Amino acid sequence: MALSDGVVKKVLLSYAYVGIWIFLSFTVIVYNKYILDRKLYNWPFPISLTMIHMAFCSSLAYLLVKVFKLVEPVSMSRDLYLKSVVPIGALYALSLWFSNSAYIFLSVSFIQMLKALMPVAVYSIGILIKKDPFKSDTMVNMLSISFGVAVAAYGEAKFNSWGVSLQLMAVGFEATRLVLIQILLNAKGISLNPITSLYYVAPCCFAFLCIPWIVVEFPVLKETSSFHFDFVIFGTNSLCAFALNLAVFLLVGKTSALTMNVAGVVKDWLLIAFSWSVIKDTVTPINLIGYLIAFIGVAYYNHAKLQALKAAEAQKKAQQDNVEAGKLLEDRDEDGKKNETQD
Repeated sequence: MALSDGVVKKVLLSYAYVGIWIFLSFTVIVYNKYILDRKLYNWPFPISLTMIHMAFCSSLAYLLVKVFKLVEPVSMSRDLYLKSVVPIGALYALSLWFSNSAYIFLSVSFIQMLKALMPVAVYSIGILIKKDPFKSDTMVNMLSISFGVAVAAYGEAKFNSWGVSLQLMAVGFEATRLVLIQILLNAKGISLNPITSLYYVAPCCFAFLCIPWIVVEFPVLKETSSFHFDFVIFGTNSLCAFALNLAVFLLVGKTSALTMNVAGVVKDWLLIAFSWSVIKDTVTPINLIGYLIAFIGVAYYNHAKLQALKAAEAQKKAQQDNVEAGKLLEDRDEDGKKNETQD
């Protein structure tokens, strides 16, 4: 009975982590849309909004790491920071800038459909820099995802080429960032959780954003009433963004990255439904058909990655078993030789 209760508790906690992550991710996306959309809050300054997030997250991460010492910092030299973290921070800044900018021109539902191209971008960049091998079956899968997104774009009622360009650039920069994390950090044995990631990356991201902000948005903000800072709106918005990073830490740490991928699919469909029913964005049947094609391709891609991961783990375990078996045989041989010597 105790074991049964433990299993039930674990399952309920997993569902709770998933629910918290979906709620916070959903909230941040809709909140950003509300702030940036000209028809809603009408504060179309994506660089400023991203800088507010980075300043807030940097401050809280510093408090958690340095003051309250709830999270251990990662041992990192200045050279490693400049060669690894700085490029990742620059890409993160560009990704957030263009992604938030897209909310000014595109609907929430269509942006989620365009984000389905992330596996395509990651795989393509991996091939270009020779990190991943070219596989014809995987490429066919990538083409199917791209085809689905193209169909969804064709059926978009309020298609905006500039908004699409911004979101595609955001996907490209984010995919490059993810690949560089694998090459520059994970390959060197450095693993950053969401808190330490914000501690190191967020200040760097803030610094990079200052450059386009001074040129693009600061002159406009200075000349308009929009320069007024709404502490309630931007404070709660930033708090939600920081809480989302904590939720990612809980979800991946207590469940798995695959669970997060599945939860992401549920979140995307909820956002599409919310965008259509509450925000009153137009979602056409062609939109849904295209996204369904892309969704099937992404689901198959995640399934293939899971199978490859299981195979790699099984192979690693078999190798460890062989090594242990070899050590046992050596120990037996040594014991046998000792016994023969004693006799």
